[in-house]
Amino acid sequence: MQKKLSVVMPVYNGEKYLRESVESVLNQSYGDFEFIIINDGSTDGSSRILSEYQKADPRIRLIERENKGLICSLNEGISKSTTELIARMDQDDICHKDRFKLQIDYMAQNPEIVALGTLVELIDADGDVISGFTTKSKHEEIDQQHIHGAGGAIIHPSVIMRKKALEGVRGYDMNCPNAEDIDLWLKLAEVGKLANLSKILLKYRQHVESIGYKQRSSQINSTINAVAAACQRRGSKFDINQLNVRTAQASKFDIHLKWAWWAYKSNQNQTGRKHALMALKFKPWSLEVLKVLYLLSTSN
Repeated sequence: MQKKLSVVMPVYNGEKYLRESVESVLNQSYGDFEFIIINDGSTDGSSRILSEYQKADPRIRLIERENKGLICSLNEGISKSTTELIARMDQDDICHKDRFKLQIDYMAQNPEIVALGTLVELIDADGDVISGFTTKSKHEEIDQQHIHGAGGAIIHPSVIMRKKALEGVRGYDMNCPNAEDIDLWLKLAEVGKLANLSKILLKYRQHVESIGYKQRSSQINSTINAVAAACQRRGSKFDINQLNVRTAQASKFDIHLKWAWWAYKSNQNQTGRKHALMALKFKPWSLEVLKVLYLLSTSN
């Protein structure tokens, strides 16, 4: 019987979290899938770990090659897939055990949907919960957020997509580095509907060195180009002043302070204190850090 789902996961030097991520896929309640893993020239122990899992589970299709980058790896995984649905997964995130089942069921019941994300729970490098992350559920709200240049309306590693639609828009665009996802969502919104399940089905790991922080300038330029191209395709006016794009490069202090506040607002007090103290190392007399530390210490 033909499988319905391919899971595509690029890997580059991901050994630290790789086992937890792979096992969260292999232990899904819906298990009839192929798991395409592209080892993109890793120089750490990723190859050894992945080879172990490949030998133990025939669902894994492991591609080993030199480094070509994320976008090339994603397109290669799509081209190698043999199914009508494709789920994305990252090397450091963790799937809820019913993620695939719930997403496949929804896609079957809603044939107009070409890309379906989920709610996620933000975790830090230690796996501690920072907070939930709220996203829109309806197509129009999601697309409006994207056309204004704001990310996060669909969390990339939570998504499941129709391969036919992906092929119709020619997959991920090599000309949109670090914003290949928002470019894809804009294109897919022009051939079908986007949606999010209102259920947390992924633990989404946050890093101080992630693309959204470290490669912010490149991400902004690619986002602007993606939105401008979408406006041209749709016959609408592009106004850069209408974009909701954060231009400032966040410092490590800013990131840890933000996570401390998010954790406080989500009653994750232990995580909040950890990141507030990390922020304090960068600015020992910051009143804002002292404020959040006080609130965390007095919160039940």
